[in-house]
Amino acid sequence: MTASAAPAVPLPADWRDFLSLTKPRVMSLVIFTGLCGLLAAPVAVDPVLGFTAILCIAVGAGGAAALNQWWEADLDARMKRTAKRPLPSGRMDRSAARDFGIALSVASVLVMGLAVSWLAAAVLAVSIVYYAVVYTIWLKPRTPQNIVIGGGAGAFPPMIGWIAATGEITLMPVLLFAIIFFWTPPHFWALALFVETDYAAAGIPMMPVVAGHHSTRRQILIYAVLLLPLSLAPFWLHVAGWLYGAAALVLSGLFLLLALRVAVFRGGAADGDMRPEKRLFGYSVLYLFILFAALVADRFLIG
Repeated sequence: MTASAAPAVPLPADWRDFLSLTKPRVMSLVIFTGLCGLLAAPVAVDPVLGFTAILCIAVGAGGAAALNQWWEADLDARMKRTAKRPLPSGRMDRSAARDFGIALSVASVLVMGLAVSWLAAAVLAVSIVYYAVVYTIWLKPRTPQNIVIGGGAGAFPPMIGWIAATGEITLMPVLLFAIIFFWTPPHFWALALFVETDYAAAGIPMMPVVAGHHSTRRQILIYAVLLLPLSLAPFWLHVAGWLYGAAALVLSGLFLLLALRVAVFRGGAADGDMRPEKRLFGYSVLYLFILFAALVADRFLIG
C-alpha cells in the first residue's frame, strides 16, 4: 500500500478538543442565566453551595453538548461552520466524545443531588435528556419546529439556579423559563437565515430551508411580539421591581423593532443582504445578558 492510499489516522485529541466539545460559548450563556436565577431568588445562598450548583449546571450543559456533537458528527462534517470541530475534523474518536459526555452528565446530576438539592438535580437531568435526546436525536432532524420545542433545553438553567437556592419551584422560575423559551426561536431563526446553506447541505429541516425566508421572518416577528409582554410579566405580577420592568420594556421594545426590520421593512433588499438578520442575532444575545443582569440588579439594589 502506498503512502497516498493509506487510511487517514485521527490526530490525538488534547484538552482543547475536549473543552470544545462542551461548546464554551453556549456554556457561558448557560452559566450566566443559571447564576442569575440563583442570585435573583429571595433567599441568602451559601457561597460554596451556590458555586457547586453553578458548576453542576455548567458541567451538565457541557455533557449534553458533547453528546450532541457525538450524535451529529456526520452532520457537522457537512456544514462549513462546524466542520472544524474535533469529531468531523478527525481529531477525536467518537466513542471518546460519547463517554466524555455521559461522564459529565452523570457526574453533574449526582453532585447536584448530593451537595445541593435532589429537586434541582432532577430538573438538571431532565434538561440534559431534553437537549441530548429529545432535541438532538428526535426533533432536530425531523421537524422545522425543532428550535421551538427544543428551546426548552436552553430555558432550564435559571430555573435550576432558582431551585438550587430555594429548594422549590415557584412562579418566577417558570417565567424565566418562558422568557428564554420564547426568545429562542427568533434568536436561532435569525442565525438560520444567514447560514441556511449549511443547514440545507446537512439535510437539517430548519425553518428557512423548509418554509422559506418569508415565513421564517414572519414567525420571528410573532415571537418577538409575544416576548414583549412576557418579559414584562415579572414586573406586572409584582415578582420583580421597577428597575427590571424598565429594562424589560426598553430591551424588548428594541428587540421588536429589529424583528420588524427583518420581517417587514426590508423593502427591495436582496436575500444576500443579511445585515438585518445579523443585527437581530447579535442583539438577541446582548438582550438576554442585559435583561437577566437587570433582574439581579433589581433584586439587590431595589428589593
